[in-house]
Amino acid sequence: MNYLAHIYLSGDDPGVQIGNFIADGVKGNHYLDYPLSWQKGILLHRAIDSFTDGHPVFKKHARQLFPVHRHYSRVIVDLFYDHFLAANWPQFSTQSLALFSQRFYQLLTIHQSQLPERFGPLVAAMQKHNWLTQYASLTGLRTILHQMSQRAKFPCAMDEAVDDLEAVYTHYEKDFFSFFSDLEKFSQEKLHILNQKFNSP
Repeated sequence: MNYLAHIYLSGDDPGVQIGNFIADGVKGNHYLDYPLSWQKGILLHRAIDSFTDGHPVFKKHARQLFPVHRHYSRVIVDLFYDHFLAANWPQFSTQSLALFSQRFYQLLTIHQSQLPERFGPLVAAMQKHNWLTQYASLTGLRTILHQMSQRAKFPCAMDEAVDDLEAVYTHYEKDFFSFFSDLEKFSQEKLHILNQKFNSP
């Protein structure tokens, strides 16, 4: 999953949200260097990624994109899912996506000095271009994928995948809802386990 889904699946704890957001930049046991609530977020992120990678819906979508987009097919599917989450946001939260996004940006600003160094440019781009709300439109999704293509290690045109999405949009959206229902249940259970683990003596 990509940023919006990871933040949403963290629940209401700001520390868990931050940890979930930075998790890709924290390797191995280095998660222990962070506050306990951040540690929960990092471990939750890793569990979400493992669950997602093994889910048949995600694997199907990644397999469909692989012939053209190769190494980036899974990244693209992650962005597609963030699009569907954002586009259908009122079904998941009573808080507007704009307010949810703004509060998270403020959280990043408050803790900027504590974030891994590599996240500086990422956070700046995310806030400047308002990625979390841009996900909601196909135009915004295409823009974000284009920006990611420009920073990619290998030549790619990830934004062209939006054309493929538009061609099967209804089917893809139906698959997303099926997958995300499973992921929400898994994430809630995993977070409950982590809360028990970190709160035990």
